[in-house]
Amino acid sequence: MNEPRTKPPLAATATRLGPAFDLLANYRAGGFFFERRGVGVAGAGVAARVRTPGGAGRTMRLGRMAIAALAEIRTSDGSPSPVAVGALPFDDGSPAELVIPERAVVRREEGETWRLDVVPEGLAPLDADRERWTGRAMPFAAFADIQLRPDPEPDEYATAVAVATERIRRGRLRKVVLARSLLVDAERELDVKQLLWRLRAVDPDCFAFAAAEMDLDPSIEGSGGVLVGATPELLLRKRGSELRATPLAGSAPRYGDAQRDRAAAERLFASAKDREEHRFVVEDVAKVLGGFCDDLVHPKEPELLGTANVWHLATPFEGRLHAAETPVLEIVDALHPTAAVCGAPRDDAREALEELEPIDRGCYAGPVGWTDANGDGEWAVALRCAEITGTTARLFAGAGIVEDSVPEAEVDETERKFLALLDSLRWG
Repeated sequence: MNEPRTKPPLAATATRLGPAFDLLANYRAGGFFFERRGVGVAGAGVAARVRTPGGAGRTMRLGRMAIAALAEIRTSDGSPSPVAVGALPFDDGSPAELVIPERAVVRREEGETWRLDVVPEGLAPLDADRERWTGRAMPFAAFADIQLRPDPEPDEYATAVAVATERIRRGRLRKVVLARSLLVDAERELDVKQLLWRLRAVDPDCFAFAAAEMDLDPSIEGSGGVLVGATPELLLRKRGSELRATPLAGSAPRYGDAQRDRAAAERLFASAKDREEHRFVVEDVAKVLGGFCDDLVHPKEPELLGTANVWHLATPFEGRLHAAETPVLEIVDALHPTAAVCGAPRDDAREALEELEPIDRGCYAGPVGWTDANGDGEWAVALRCAEITGTTARLFAGAGIVEDSVPEAEVDETERKFLALLDSLRWG
């Protein structure tokens, strides 16, 4: 009787690259990209996957499985740890997966850049292909109205906002974040790499990201879409015992005119409605992170954070963990979804979303990022993004609803967020 064959263990080969290496050069269709100010991870190919069903503790389980899988990969002394990467669905009742890339290029804040090739032990890494690639010089024409289909329609969204504000006035719910989507028929095969190039150029201070969503049918490679976007919101960064988070809530448009732009920022900072919306988020994050940290600090007043198109109210958090070995995804599991993307109290906001939000968010507003074998990692909130499938893009945008929210104003806010991504999509 033949003995079942066992797969050889995985081994990682690390190669130091120069500081001028562009992470985007390592991105391939169906791969992973996560970069801010030149720092991040770009992955191609699949060495291994870890998957877990949905349910309570989903993200924590997935993180532990990823750490266990990464720890089994044989590495050389002094080499950086391989990484597991991915985008997780917003709803923790949905299954989720992380991928260990066959080839990952990793650059940390201290500036070192490494290429990590993960293959079965005894096999040589694939030859590093060199791709001569530059971003598109000119965009495609703007999308015609006939190519765009709101889901839900603006008037339906406004009605949901009105219902939410009434529920807030008479119940325990204090805030809910309602999202809507916009379907775009591009009438051409969309190029994720070109779109990343454009998003990164427009907003280098945001996390530009792309991640293949979990295949709906594992027998069909690529049956899931690709989530691509540029988000300003850091959900959590962990290095050893050090934590950072920068939740956002409250926004206002930016203008080309410096005087109008400054006035918009000042109005946002003074807005009682936006300050209240932001306060719920800060209280939520402080409560969760306070359970993990000895020293957790954040400013008493929010800060203004500007992206290319939007002003945000932001509060940066810094903390030191009780236990440095706590995995980053264990904390993400407790933190997500924050009041910035769900609402407050969390359970009441979830209930309101089930009733008032007709779309499936997928990975929109979920965590996107990476973790290593030490449990360190960096995760952002997948905002300002689109799900790309061939010639179709589904754009997502949301607004935080509180007691004083005006339905027409919230519709306008989501429309502005769509317009910024629609413009970048012309380059994809």
